[in-house]
Amino acid sequence: MTIMSARAAGFALLLAGLAPVLAGCNEPKDAVAAAPAENPEVEVSVVTVKQQARAIVRELPGRIAPTRVADVRSRVSGIIIERAFHQGTEVKAGDTLYRIDPKPFEVELQAAKASLNKAEAAFDLAAMQAKRISGLAQQKAVSEAEGERAIGAERQAQAEIAARKADVARARLNLDYATIRAPIDGIVGAALVTEGTLIAQNDTTNLATIQQLDPIYADFTQSVSELNNLRRSFETGDLERIAPDAAKVRLVFDDGSTYPLVGKLLFSEAKVDTFTGQVTLRGEFPNPKRELLPGMYVRVQIEQGIDTDAIAVPQQAVQRNGGGGAEVFVVKSDGHVAVQTVKTGAVQNGLWFVTEGLKGGEKIVVEGFQKFAAGDKVKTVKWTDPNLASNLPPDGQKTTQARP
Repeated sequence: MTIMSARAAGFALLLAGLAPVLAGCNEPKDAVAAAPAENPEVEVSVVTVKQQARAIVRELPGRIAPTRVADVRSRVSGIIIERAFHQGTEVKAGDTLYRIDPKPFEVELQAAKASLNKAEAAFDLAAMQAKRISGLAQQKAVSEAEGERAIGAERQAQAEIAARKADVARARLNLDYATIRAPIDGIVGAALVTEGTLIAQNDTTNLATIQQLDPIYADFTQSVSELNNLRRSFETGDLERIAPDAAKVRLVFDDGSTYPLVGKLLFSEAKVDTFTGQVTLRGEFPNPKRELLPGMYVRVQIEQGIDTDAIAVPQQAVQRNGGGGAEVFVVKSDGHVAVQTVKTGAVQNGLWFVTEGLKGGEKIVVEGFQKFAAGDKVKTVKWTDPNLASNLPPDGQKTTQARP
């Protein structure tokens, strides 16, 4: 082997040995795997569960009804000559609504008075005759029968006066009925007849309708099953009764606004509707501004009892699992989140009443659910309800709750 060939072979061996080293130098630095870093704790908003006495409020559908309703009708026959009210205005009891032509009743009254005068004249004559016969009878100048007939004629004349006085009173009453007056205070509706209409006595024709609107009623219904559950809760001591004079009833309109004046519960009907299985309740409300009108649909909130150790959580804190059950995320003392199954009752003022699954002092997540999974460790901050006026800062600027 020559010296040149030996050098070439050695150089080739040297390149072969350096090849892996050179190849490693050409790899990018990004290919180096970084050591995994620990996930930082996410921040979630929580509330601390508290047991406290809360009124159990039921929200039930209802309708507004007037306190009193009077259909105005005529008591005498005649032709209406005047309408004395403006439709839709407020009237007082005794105010004139219609006038019927009074002339026939005036003539009837005059005739009754004339008959009374005739009866009084006949009585005077009969009284004098009876006195004369009585004197002759004492002298035995007339028979006993003649004296009895004179006394009977006097009494008949006296009875005739009483009858004629009744006729005068009736005629005067009919004349008074010719002026049709409001029987109650309230709002008078549309005029259902006009001038020139002939009204017959004892006719069912309605001339107008008056409704008393202050105070006003709200009639609402509740299922008998709810009442039975409520009764059992009182018997077992789960709820305490509210005194009848302390029960408050409120109204909620279609748009969700609340009627500002509080009403009182009047009664709960003692029978069940056979078609609906409902019982009827009635509340009475002041209505000075006539905001409540008959026939309006409302929702009635009524306090029916007090839960002395109720647990209520914000509505958004309760989640639904795949089976439709309710659950909440509880933050344990070590900061880890666990899923807790609960049983819920009614929703009231944006709060779920929790009947089973929670106890006082536990912290549950209200906001930030998408930041963690069950078992993660989280950092907690106190949740503030942005809808509460008490959460506004002193300068009046509304705080903004950060939502992830």
